[in-house]
Amino acid sequence: MVAASADAAVASIVALTSLVPSLPQTVTNGASVLGLLSAPSLSTTGVDGIVSWGANTVSNYNPYTTDFNSGRQGPTYNFDIARGFVSPDGVNRSVILINNQFPGPMIEANWGDTITVNVCNKITGPEDGTSLHWHGLLQKTTPWYDGVPAVDQCPIAPGACMTYSFIADVYGTSWYHSHYSAQYSAGVSGPMIIHGPSQVAYDHDVGPILLSDWYHEPYEQIVEQVMASPAVAPPTSDSNLINGKMNFDCSQLLTKTQQCVSNAGLSKFQFQSGKTYRLRLINHGAEGIQRFTIDGHNMTIFANDFVPVVPYTTNVVTLGVGQRTDVIVKATGASNSSFWMRSDLSPNCDRANNPYALAAIYYEDADTNSVPHTTKTPYDDSKCGNDDLTLTTPSYDYPAITSPAVTQKLNITAHTNSSGVFLFYVNNQTFRADYNAPILPLANSGNFSYPNPDWQVYNFNTNASVRLVVYNSLPFPASHPMHLHGHNFNVLAEGTGIWDGVVTHPQNTQRRDTQLVVPGSIEDPGYIVLQYDTDNSGTWPFHCHIAWHVSGGLYINTIEQDAKLQQRVLPPVVANTCKTWDAYSASNVVDEIDSGEKRMFARDFSLY
Repeated sequence: MVAASADAAVASIVALTSLVPSLPQTVTNGASVLGLLSAPSLSTTGVDGIVSWGANTVSNYNPYTTDFNSGRQGPTYNFDIARGFVSPDGVNRSVILINNQFPGPMIEANWGDTITVNVCNKITGPEDGTSLHWHGLLQKTTPWYDGVPAVDQCPIAPGACMTYSFIADVYGTSWYHSHYSAQYSAGVSGPMIIHGPSQVAYDHDVGPILLSDWYHEPYEQIVEQVMASPAVAPPTSDSNLINGKMNFDCSQLLTKTQQCVSNAGLSKFQFQSGKTYRLRLINHGAEGIQRFTIDGHNMTIFANDFVPVVPYTTNVVTLGVGQRTDVIVKATGASNSSFWMRSDLSPNCDRANNPYALAAIYYEDADTNSVPHTTKTPYDDSKCGNDDLTLTTPSYDYPAITSPAVTQKLNITAHTNSSGVFLFYVNNQTFRADYNAPILPLANSGNFSYPNPDWQVYNFNTNASVRLVVYNSLPFPASHPMHLHGHNFNVLAEGTGIWDGVVTHPQNTQRRDTQLVVPGSIEDPGYIVLQYDTDNSGTWPFHCHIAWHVSGGLYINTIEQDAKLQQRVLPPVVANTCKTWDAYSASNVVDEIDSGEKRMFARDFSLY
């Protein structure tokens, strides 16, 4: 039934006589210009055409062993986070936005620049805490600005502000997002582009193409469903969006009191025959695996997450939540032609009522309101995981050591607890945060005796390297995009069963910051094997990037190089943000029912 209605929704778009939108951009996406033909393209070199990385190239510079600083004071952004209403697919819903934009404002800098972001929490009706995480940046000199409440900082209290300042220490395509509860699924996210060297040439940089499942209910309502007792079925997305846009069939609207307008408007892009285009693909959704294709065109993949790879050609790009892929597309169409760009929430792997998203590509002489009539690219949807590791070889050789200092097995399970709530567990322990007691300031002060095992802290002490063997032993099929903060890890192996010790491309394994672990079972689990050097003293989360799975506790915290961590000097903003949050939470009930929770006990230790 869902598949039939979804196919019908796509057919209704193809049957339109034109793609003139029924709603203005201000209604669908607020102040954002993404998705419009007038959206600016990006520089093919650096910000303002400046190449600030000198002679450094993809193949001659190792960003993991030598930190690069351009010496430039890069951009400063002022972000106001507040509630609002938008209609990305024609269904009007309450959201939380940055500067009234969906998707959020683009951060753009050069490799090695210092980025400064002033964040003010203006969320009211009701109030909510917030924070921003800069996905994939290593934060080697500023771990306190990683943006995870209960880990690096306290949440930014309603009415308060916090300034983040950090170096763009890697380059490529990424995004930033709220790390407070599942708040980013309400709209608190945006693209982050770090210009740097490239191992491939191209004529134009199209900029970010953000792919996202979309829900018509407020995120708080979905979290209540996820954490319900007795447990209920997990949430199902209502739409799929490309750069925050898609059409929704209003006859399928489940909540009839919501306003819905058909043919709200699709994203549009411009190609010129014979030119080559860089597309920066980002899955900033809450749950679904995206399968991205362009009718009649192949793509050349040359970077995964922040890691350049040896280019290879494909007709489909697979992205779990949090993952990014940079591709080159050769514009091989006729000058008057148009084509569909598509992104599907995996029919085999995801929970989606309307899994198909469309956008239009117009060549230089095409009518930019015409409806493309092109054929969908077939692809293999059988694997709920990333491209095979044999296909992905980083451009810079950086093998993992053969004998890591410590190996940690992590077994993912799930079951209903004694209160009737369905939770995820790692090594038989679920995660619960304390927003009033972030771990980094505690560790920095030498306090490694945590009063609550729910904080899920793994202290790897001074061990020089860590291997994580992650088993997905759920009693039902579900993949997990596992993300490690503060690192790009080596992906040694993936598969099902028990890892046999074989490493794929041992001289130069795939590296990235987010990797899908495939589904399995209790008897035959899926697995990934990850490894990294502990060269970044701090407290770094490792978690599934499905918003609802994090709400259910699929999350651990790691500490590395604890002795060096105690030598770091935290800026005053860390203590000041906690003092403001402490004052707020002392007089206001923090309505947080998922893996984040208000302080449940009197603090008997000092944070600052």
